Amino acid sequence: MNKLTELLVIGLQILAALLLDRVLGEFPKWHPLVGFGNLANRLESTYNYSAKILANKNVANQNQTIIASIIKLRGAACCLALVTPLPLLIFLVASPSLIYLILETFILYLALGQKSLAQHAMQIFNPLSAGDLPQARQLTSYMVSRDTTQLTEQEMSRATVESVLENGHDAVIASVFYFVMGGAPLVILHRLVNTLDAMWGYKNPRFNHFGWFAAKFDDLLGFFSAVCSSVLYLLNRKKLHTLVTGLHLAWQQSEEYKSKNGGLCMSAGAQVLGVSLGGVAIYHGTKTTSAKLGCGRQVVTADIPKSLKLVNQSVYTFVAIVLFIGLVIQITQLSK
Repeated sequence: MNKLTELLVIGLQILAALLLDRVLGEFPKWHPLVGFGNLANRLESTYNYSAKILANKNVANQNQTIIASIIKLRGAACCLALVTPLPLLIFLVASPSLIYLILETFILYLALGQKSLAQHAMQIFNPLSAGDLPQARQLTSYMVSRDTTQLTEQEMSRATVESVLENGHDAVIASVFYFVMGGAPLVILHRLVNTLDAMWGYKNPRFNHFGWFAAKFDDLLGFFSAVCSSVLYLLNRKKLHTLVTGLHLAWQQSEEYKSKNGGLCMSAGAQVLGVSLGGVAIYHGTKTTSAKLGCGRQVVTADIPKSLKLVNQSVYTFVAIVLFIGLVIQITQLSK
C-alpha cells in the first residue's frame, strides 16, 4: 500500500473509529485507561516520597535540592516505564495487513472520548437549563477540578465550555491528529502521557517534582496537536482572512495562561463562540485568577451545546481535509 492510498485508508479508519465512539461510547467497565490509572497509582505510591521528605524542616535546603532532583528522576523513570512499552510493541507488530488496520482502528476508538465529553457536558447543561443549581454544581465537579460548591450558573457554564474546548483537543482532536502523524503507536503514547499528566501534573507538594516530567512530556506532545486544534476551531468562523489574526491572538493570550496548549485551544474556541473565558476560580482552597481568553461576552448556558458542536465540526473538518488531500494526490498519480 503506497503512501497516497495509505492516507485515504487512514481517513476511513478515523471515520470508523468516530462511528464506534458515537455508537458505543466508552467502555463502562474494564477500559484500558482505568487499568493504566491503577498501575500508575501503584507506582506513584511506591516511588514518590515528595511531600514527606520535602516537608521535613530538618532537611537542609541543599539536601532538599538534591532530593527534589532524585524525585524528578524517579518520576521520569516511572513515566517512561508506563508509557513506552505498549506503543513500542504496537510499532514492532505493525504491518499493512487487514487485521492490523482493524486493530489500529479499535485502538483509536479506545483513545477517543467524543461521546463521553458530550454526555458529561450535557448532564451539566440540563440541570442548568432547568434552574437546578445544586445538581448542576455536583455534576460540574465531575468535569472540572475547581471548587464548584459556590459557583453561579454563569460560572458553571464558563467552566463547562472551558472543559469542552480543552478536552475536545485532549480526548478527540489530538488522538485523530497523532493517528495521521504516526498511527496507533503515537495515539497510545499521547493518550497515556496525557492521562499521566492529568494524574500527576499538579503543582502541589505531592506532585510538583514527581509529576514534572509527565507534565513537560504532555506539553511537548500536545503542542503540535493544540496548534492544529486552534486552526480547526478558527476555520469554523468561515472567515479565512481572520485565521492569522485569530491565531495571533490565541498565541498572545496563551502566553499568559496557566497552560500554553490549553490556552491556545480555549482562546481559539472562545473567539469562534464570541465569548470570553478565564477569570477567577478556586482550586484546592486557593483562589486563582486565570488570564482572559477570547474577546467577547460572558459565557451563558446556551454556549455549552455550541462548544460541543464546535468540537464535532472541527474533528470532521480535519478528517475531510485528510480524505481530500489523499484523494487529490491519488487522482493526480493515476492521471500520469
